[in-house]
Amino acid sequence: MKRYHTSSSKLLFCCVYILFIADAAIAQQVDTSFAAQGTLLHLASATAPFPHPKRAEGHKYRDSLYSASEHYRDSTVAIFVPKGFRRTAATDFVIYFHGWSNCVDTALRYYRLVDQFTESKKNAILVLPEGPRYAPDSFGGKLEDKDGFKRFMSDVVRQLVKAKIVHTKQIGRIILAGHSGGYHVMSYILLRGGMNEHIKEIYLFDAWYGQTEKFSYWLDHFHGKVVDVYTDQGGTKDETETIMEDLDGWRIPYINLQDTLATQKVLRRHRLVFLHTDLIHNDVVHVRNSFCEYLKASSLSNRNEVRKK
Repeated sequence: MKRYHTSSSKLLFCCVYILFIADAAIAQQVDTSFAAQGTLLHLASATAPFPHPKRAEGHKYRDSLYSASEHYRDSTVAIFVPKGFRRTAATDFVIYFHGWSNCVDTALRYYRLVDQFTESKKNAILVLPEGPRYAPDSFGGKLEDKDGFKRFMSDVVRQLVKAKIVHTKQIGRIILAGHSGGYHVMSYILLRGGMNEHIKEIYLFDAWYGQTEKFSYWLDHFHGKVVDVYTDQGGTKDETETIMEDLDGWRIPYINLQDTLATQKVLRRHRLVFLHTDLIHNDVVHVRNSFCEYLKASSLSNRNEVRKK
């Protein structure tokens, strides 16, 4: 009986999942918390990471079960459009992935993502898809499916056109950024997300725990840029040092510095940047304004340099 019940619940979930995907309607809600800096929208998107069949019965970590209803049903996508954003022929995006035991709203506020993004003055749109909500889990749901990221980005830009924030569905440059467990979904986006020709830079905030072959393939074939900040205690130091050892063996140039020495000149000049920090794991994104500094040195255009269309 237990086996039959489990199979039935999976079948029911799959039916609901299919209906959910088929429904193109998306609810939009404006969050006025950052009105002085721009417009923050919350969407409920059918292409967001969750729900997903692989988490239909939740997720067990150690001795605790994280239920699907509490942790894997939120289809929120937060979209921040800074004041002064200028519409162009193709829209640039920065996609940020939060780590374990977090959610979109707490990440926005605790890590000062809106403040840092605004301060960078980049003419791009910041997007945060909800991951596993307050769960110790790195799984990226639908964004790890084949072409899942492509469907997600197409849906996001469609809604922005509908809201008259942008006037074209053309997607320009994309930067992926993630803290901690956010690395996992980023690696699968590079593996089979369908948008590699648009992804130009990756920021790993104490997040390079593994999946190195996926990042390496992208670096080798698409010649993008990586900034990787790592701590002594966050669990990423060994993997980062192994990567640098491999790069030495392959005679691929990179730079490895203390994060306090990473000037704008250094960040702009080098394609592979490894930054050791004395900060703790949960401080690497915001305490030294790192997200902002990396964006300032990025290939994205500044808002005041773009002609409005």
